[in-house]
Amino acid sequence: MAPRCRPWGAVLLLAAVLPPACGSCGAEGGPLEPFDALYASGVEAYYGGDFAGAARCLEQALRSRRELREERLRCRRRCRGQVRLAALGAGPAGELPFFGALLRRAGCLRSCEEPRLGAASRHRAAEEVRADFQRRVPYSFLQRAYIQLNKLEDAANAAHTFFMANPEHMEIQQDIENYKTTAGKVSLIDREAKPHMEDYSAGVRHYDKEEYGLAITFLERALEGYYAEDEDCQIMCEGPQRFEEHEYLEYKAGLYEAIADHYMQVLACKHDCVRELATRSGRISPIENFLPLHYDYLQFAYYRVGDYVKALECARTYLLFHPDDEDVLENAAYYEGLLEGTLDPASIKPRKEAKALLRRHKLESHLLRVAAVGLGFTYTEPNYWKRYGARQDEHSVPSSISSEPEEGPRLSLTKKPAPKPDRELKEGGPLLYSDVKFVYNSQQLNGTQRVLLDNVISEEQCRELHRVASGIMLAGDGYRGKTSPHTPNERFEGATVLKALKYGYEGRVPLKSARLFYDISEKARRIVESYFMLNSTLYFSYTHLVCRTALSGQQERRNDLSHPIHADNCLLDPEANECWKEPPAYTFRDYSALLYMNADFEGGEFIFTEMDAKTVTASIKPKCGRMVSFSSGGENPHGVKAVTKGQRCAVALWFTLDPLYRELERIQADEVIAMLDQEHLGPSEMNINPKDEL
Repeated sequence: MAPRCRPWGAVLLLAAVLPPACGSCGAEGGPLEPFDALYASGVEAYYGGDFAGAARCLEQALRSRRELREERLRCRRRCRGQVRLAALGAGPAGELPFFGALLRRAGCLRSCEEPRLGAASRHRAAEEVRADFQRRVPYSFLQRAYIQLNKLEDAANAAHTFFMANPEHMEIQQDIENYKTTAGKVSLIDREAKPHMEDYSAGVRHYDKEEYGLAITFLERALEGYYAEDEDCQIMCEGPQRFEEHEYLEYKAGLYEAIADHYMQVLACKHDCVRELATRSGRISPIENFLPLHYDYLQFAYYRVGDYVKALECARTYLLFHPDDEDVLENAAYYEGLLEGTLDPASIKPRKEAKALLRRHKLESHLLRVAAVGLGFTYTEPNYWKRYGARQDEHSVPSSISSEPEEGPRLSLTKKPAPKPDRELKEGGPLLYSDVKFVYNSQQLNGTQRVLLDNVISEEQCRELHRVASGIMLAGDGYRGKTSPHTPNERFEGATVLKALKYGYEGRVPLKSARLFYDISEKARRIVESYFMLNSTLYFSYTHLVCRTALSGQQERRNDLSHPIHADNCLLDPEANECWKEPPAYTFRDYSALLYMNADFEGGEFIFTEMDAKTVTASIKPKCGRMVSFSSGGENPHGVKAVTKGQRCAVALWFTLDPLYRELERIQADEVIAMLDQEHLGPSEMNINPKDEL
């Protein structure tokens, strides 16, 4: 089974310029083989049907990339120790000792690296290839190769490794579920996991279970790993930067300008290690307040196990980052009181490694700002340690905290206000149409910004819309002919409003029926805008008429979903209990709605879940005229259970409050409607004028 698409232009480019793989991945011994060449050989072997050769080359490519980094780290550490940079002296030749040391360190690096790596130019991979490895694309090929070789455990681990950096990838998610069924009990391993991030997550899990001893063990180990990774990150920033893109003979900068140009890029890279170490694989946004959070958890965990010295030490370390945090200040004072009479609380100092990191970080920031003024480039200092953010959604607070005596310490996590939404959340506004029936609100659906309505359209309109759907979708669905973008066990078909109107105007479907699709979507938009009491216009972001049909002979023992659990404007990461509002998610979507057309099928229930993508909070059985609407963010993960018999049809609607992201096809459809009205073709018989408020 080959991957469904081949979007990796870098791979195709490499395949064109490199010699054929012929089942070989480079000679044994000698300098390290470049990982980009091995990658290209692996992909070429895969598409040539040599799956054993593909797996071998891809594994070697991954290993080569790791060894390249390890060798560079080893040599840079070694040369740092062997050649110290001398201080500048006085007089006309005062800079010579410094530059002499610089030249000796450069020579040291070259003599150290060349025996294992060969010429440095061999390992300068294209940006597209580096991006593929960052996104873990080689593991997608590996998974498919291992399937062909019947190595299901290896395939499952490759799929899991890819999925951890690409949680929006529906097909891989389904593949992993299939491995769990076909391969029995599979313990999935993330082969690219960051140890400090894994230890942090484990520490938080134990903390939430009130297993404070284990929480301390993992969080302390996470800190040890963090500082080790920070040192590695700093060292790796000393490699080539954008400076290498300048043509050597055409670069006209003077000595000090050229050095400053390169060094500022190195310095910016080093300064951003804080963000790099707090960012999960495949994500853009870091875990907010990541490093300080370790000390915040630890100060309370140490209190719980009776180690007040460590509790005070961690509280004071946290205060280095946030000196005005009232809760931790109160906790520190409380710990001081507990220690009085046994030792001098003033002797308990913040941890040295945290002080050193902050001191370096502040100096880096100062130098970058100075350089921005002196060299004329733009620099804005990011807020690397925000106190409010993801953790309110990510971590539950142990129930026993609420039973703490008033004079006891508080976990500052419980006192942080949640971030304010970008708009006031309301619901319960008028439904505008007398025939629409209210069923459940957010509270009754166990969530936030949710509503369930009935009778949004009539039985006759459902039948008419279904006839339109059948006529349009036979001509091609909305996903370029794919059987299904979500599951191979169902046929997925769809059509847009503009397509319906085009077919109606051409006489391929009744024009009145085509216009009905346009009119009911407008009715749904007005209801959503009114019910959620939005104080600005709600625009269409995307409108899609969709049907899912169970394929005969493929329904026995199904364990997949028709549409896996997801959120509409962020990338749901169930492992981390987070939803990352960043591309490729449709981050501009604000509200969503599903308007159902029929009930004569089996399965297909719409479900809301918690952010773990497992705990179902509400289940809705579709029927004609029923509409569920909700805000599009991580507060509303949802999916569709397997359609096991018949065909399930609905109008899917996504809305935005930002006019910049209005649906282009909708604007074009508006123009078609205006043209039809001018030709006196009139609207559908449906009454789309809202009545007075109920």
